Amino acid sequence: MRYVKPHYYEDFQCTADRCPDTCCAGWQIVIDEESLEKYSRVRGPFGNRLFDSIDWEEGSFRQQKGRCCFLDEENLCDLYKILGKDSLCRTCRMYPRHVEEYEGLRELSLSLSCPVAAEMILTCREPLRLIEEETDEAEELEEEFEDFDLLMFTQLEDARAVIFALLQDRERTMDQRIGLTRQMVEQMQKCIDEERYYDVDGVIDRFRQLSESEMPQGISMTDEPEMSRYTKMCREYTVFGRLERLRPEWSDLLDDAWMTLYEKGEDTYQEIREEFETYCADVWKEEWTLFSENLFLFFLYTYFCGAVYDDWIYSKFALAEFSVRWIQELIMARWAENGEISREDYIEIAYRYAREIEHSDENLNMLEEWLTEGVYEG
Repeated sequence: MRYVKPHYYEDFQCTADRCPDTCCAGWQIVIDEESLEKYSRVRGPFGNRLFDSIDWEEGSFRQQKGRCCFLDEENLCDLYKILGKDSLCRTCRMYPRHVEEYEGLRELSLSLSCPVAAEMILTCREPLRLIEEETDEAEELEEEFEDFDLLMFTQLEDARAVIFALLQDRERTMDQRIGLTRQMVEQMQKCIDEERYYDVDGVIDRFRQLSESEMPQGISMTDEPEMSRYTKMCREYTVFGRLERLRPEWSDLLDDAWMTLYEKGEDTYQEIREEFETYCADVWKEEWTLFSENLFLFFLYTYFCGAVYDDWIYSKFALAEFSVRWIQELIMARWAENGEISREDYIEIAYRYAREIEHSDENLNMLEEWLTEGVYEG
């Protein structure tokens, strides 16, 4: 079995009751079959409480006012305190660690929805390195891979490595890096759509040349002019109305963004945006670019190779670009309200976005479909 993980993966440590939020509220906590069986055998007063606190039909913990029944007033877990660490279900043991399974491979990551993990991911100054390990042990995987396209997956891994090199080329502006990456995935998607599968390697090789000094023929550093940023953002804002909302804080963020940035029209929006860019250049400087870089890398590491299952290569990039743009937009809205922005603010907004989008399969699927149906033009 082969394992891949970011270089900072093993450094994560839960801060428990010192966390600025809690992972035990705002979403359904699904219990695995083995844990359900273990819980059904607990006896005594706590066993009775356990039995009453589980939705046995859904296989999840019941909630009180949006919080897990076992979460106490200090944001500590009664299940952990009374039955010990080994009593936790797989979801609670793993979070915020995330696993993507492929044939013969497990890719490990940390979830951006965790405040501690988000800080690690977004403030990392060292370029992202993927550490690979291999064991002789054969582990049981949760999925079957009878129709797994190994050729395409190899191409996706190669392409992701090139994309990471492009996005981490700090000699170029962030807009240039994103523009080049977009061109690469567009060309790859075209090859897939036209069933020219072996031409994908040629696309990857051409963009790999960007590590050299000479620009490959046919590749531009800039994009064609698009619709105005204001029009784009107002159009994209409508998709949030179609998505499931998990927490009231998320609705507040979206409502505040609309009233602050868009309600007063394009001229006001453009004025705010120009002032914000000046503020970032003066106060944050390279921090803002690093933040954007790390966000992009996170979303592409987590989702890009999943295109092996649906052939939607471009949608994985579009999801990353959309997510980075909207996290930045929500940060700008808070800055416009407060006149300043802190590192804690942008970490908080990033993990709140991730909690709403990444932790709802319904939201992820709907957003990705929207990004591939021609509704999105970015």
